[in-house]
Amino acid sequence: MNEAYLWYQEVPSVDAALAQFSNVNNVTASLGAYFDALLTTTRTPSGKLKDEFSFIFPTAEWNALSQGGTTAGYGIEWILGSPTPPRNLRVAYVDPATPAANAAVTRGVRVVSINGVSIDDVTATGIATINEGAFSPRPGTTYTFVLENLVGARSTVALTATTVTKVPVQNAQVLTVGTSRVGYLTFNDHIFPAEGQLANAFATFAQQGVSDLVLDLRYNGGGFIYIASQVGYMIAGATRTTGRTFEKLRYNDKRTADNNDPDNTIPFYPSASGFPGSGTTANAVLPQLNLSRVFILATAGSCSASESIINGLRGIDVEVILIGRTTCGKPFGFTAKDNCGISYFPIEFQGTNNKGFGDFADGFAATCAVADDLSKPLGDPTEAMLAAALTYRSTGACPPASAVQRQGLSASTAGKLVRHPVRESKYR
Repeated sequence: MNEAYLWYQEVPSVDAALAQFSNVNNVTASLGAYFDALLTTTRTPSGKLKDEFSFIFPTAEWNALSQGGTTAGYGIEWILGSPTPPRNLRVAYVDPATPAANAAVTRGVRVVSINGVSIDDVTATGIATINEGAFSPRPGTTYTFVLENLVGARSTVALTATTVTKVPVQNAQVLTVGTSRVGYLTFNDHIFPAEGQLANAFATFAQQGVSDLVLDLRYNGGGFIYIASQVGYMIAGATRTTGRTFEKLRYNDKRTADNNDPDNTIPFYPSASGFPGSGTTANAVLPQLNLSRVFILATAGSCSASESIINGLRGIDVEVILIGRTTCGKPFGFTAKDNCGISYFPIEFQGTNNKGFGDFADGFAATCAVADDLSKPLGDPTEAMLAAALTYRSTGACPPASAVQRQGLSASTAGKLVRHPVRESKYR
């Protein structure tokens, strides 16, 4: 922390006893208490903690998720309305070819109970059942869910937890709008498998001559910066990006070598990495759309490397029209430090764009404020956020609030995505 932490001057004076293994059965928890106590307590102008993001994580799990896109569960991404009753736990989306997809679990359904325990149970035993069943299921164990769909009909579904593979790029399609073609895709994680999936989607968009793009980042918490840079290149093209900086990494004042290292000035990458698991060939030229504007669907769940796409494009004067809600506000990132099976992720750098801007700790505000519409599938042109983007594209103005409310009224929620900080981060 003293060497690498961006805000090392703000580390509190901490009792070293916190470093002792108070929980011999869970070393990660014991070290986590000490690690958390060392974080800055300074707040942003809006009042939120400046560092909401540093964390520690088992190295094996980090490698599995970041490199292979695998994690334990059913393939469900959850939105939690509130940690206290009424909790309003709903399905944001389901990854294909997972236990949830095979059981026909769909976006927007609400959890009524897990293993017979009401989702609004407040007993210690009940809360433990909810937390395990929904957020940390044991692989090989079957959990019984009672679900309620958007019209109030209930069904019972048995889901067996397993190791699932995330599909970071989904719903890639070309929409015909009048005489124009508009590309749309859902991009959920900046992890290795995303690289090839993104390249394939953008190649299709280029072949079909799309004139606009709607990039859905509403559930994208971030990941590897190099993938964000590639997305920026594929949107803007070579002419707008050549010789421009996508993101400059700025470290603390003790790390002079890092601040002067040209490798920490990240360009708009025009070619594939060829990394194992990426589905790409090293140095293969990436497709490009050569767009001067892009529509991005965003929420408070759009974080870190997702915000780098927004900031990087604005740094080269590509118009970014944000539809949805204010983003999470994380211009910061880190490189994993592995030690004895635990990876440490203290905030190490702040990213700035080609214009030197990186001060968005309170997030990027939406051009058009639209709630997440859980009543429609992602990629449906009538889903409130996508519909608003298409309306803005046609009229140059946000749709009336009444129209947005009608589209999202039955199932919209201001809840929070439930995911570990490992999926709300920016990695070098």
